[in-house]
Amino acid sequence: MQRIIQLLSIAALIFFSACSSDKKTAHTHAEQVNYTCPMHPQVVQHGPGTCPICGMDLVPVNTGGGAQELMLDQNQMALANISTMVIGAGNLDQYKRLNGRLVTDPQRTAYVSSRAAGRIEQLYVKETGVAVRKGQPLYRIYAEQLAALQQEYLVATAQTAAFPDNARFQQIEAAARQKLLLYDVPAATLDRIKQQQKTDPYLTYTSPVNGVVAAVSVTEGQYVGEGSTILQLEDYDQLWVEADVYPAELSQVKTGQQVKVTVSGWENEPVDMQIDFITPALQSGTQLAQLRGVIRNRDHRWQPGLQANILLPAASRSNVLTLPVDAVIRDGKGAHVWIKKGADHFAPRVVKTGTETADQVEITTGLQSGDTVVVTGAYLLYSEYVLKKGANPLATHAH
Repeated sequence: MQRIIQLLSIAALIFFSACSSDKKTAHTHAEQVNYTCPMHPQVVQHGPGTCPICGMDLVPVNTGGGAQELMLDQNQMALANISTMVIGAGNLDQYKRLNGRLVTDPQRTAYVSSRAAGRIEQLYVKETGVAVRKGQPLYRIYAEQLAALQQEYLVATAQTAAFPDNARFQQIEAAARQKLLLYDVPAATLDRIKQQQKTDPYLTYTSPVNGVVAAVSVTEGQYVGEGSTILQLEDYDQLWVEADVYPAELSQVKTGQQVKVTVSGWENEPVDMQIDFITPALQSGTQLAQLRGVIRNRDHRWQPGLQANILLPAASRSNVLTLPVDAVIRDGKGAHVWIKKGADHFAPRVVKTGTETADQVEITTGLQSGDTVVVTGAYLLYSEYVLKKGANPLATHAH
């Protein structure tokens, strides 16, 4: 009997010791910091290391619900493209945005037409989109009408040579030469014809301007009439900007007004433009008017048809705290930003916003001058917080 009592006592001691050990172990694990991958949250381990999927250094995160902060080292911040700025009071310029587009300036469009009826013997430019320079050969034409005018010119030059003192013959020669010049026959060609005393029914015409071939209207061997369009050339050194304006907005714009233009894909490079024209009547079938201006097209980087926005100055405020729009995270619970604390800690902070423009937003409460705020990569921090903490930053943040 005594032996049985001793065995039971030993078993009880072992049981309570085991329970105490399990409690300590559970408590230790509860306080333990887990490490996970910023890009692959399914990777979790109880110590530092690298992600087996992408090789990134694992981020230490306390999932026990303690401090509302995330910690990233310098490499992780670089990979996540996280940048910050120190917020301070400044000006907030408000703009009203009008939808527009880039179009070809018709004043810089040239139509190359046939000066006489004839047959297109050769096209030197056969494709659209080809850039041509002023004076570059475009087409060669056979024209009997021009050959007849050349013959008249040769007769007049012969008469002048036979009677050099006859003013009448000199006038006839000058008139015959001028007639050919009006048909755009080059002066050098006329000098050659006069020297050789031989007509040339095949004439080559050159480009009158610099431009890009927008349309080719004929083919080789085709007969064309006088005035028929051969090519259409467009100069893209400058473009029109057309924007739609509602009748209620017409009072806010006027001819000569300076505005800013942003082109789709180059939103960070606004250009200045002057409003040159406002349509006096609404467009047929719409309730819209149009305004128009001209912008320079450096290096031909923009093409007609691209979307553009006209930014009309609306108002300006001074001494306000502003942030880039992407720095503010919004959801159904409100808005917050991420504050950098020290070298590698980030914490969410609830804010209230005020006036907002296309790229800036006013912060009315929640921040003060001197705070270091995350301006790029804020959404990544927000996602990491939700995944690692299992809660929305606004749901647990202390106000």
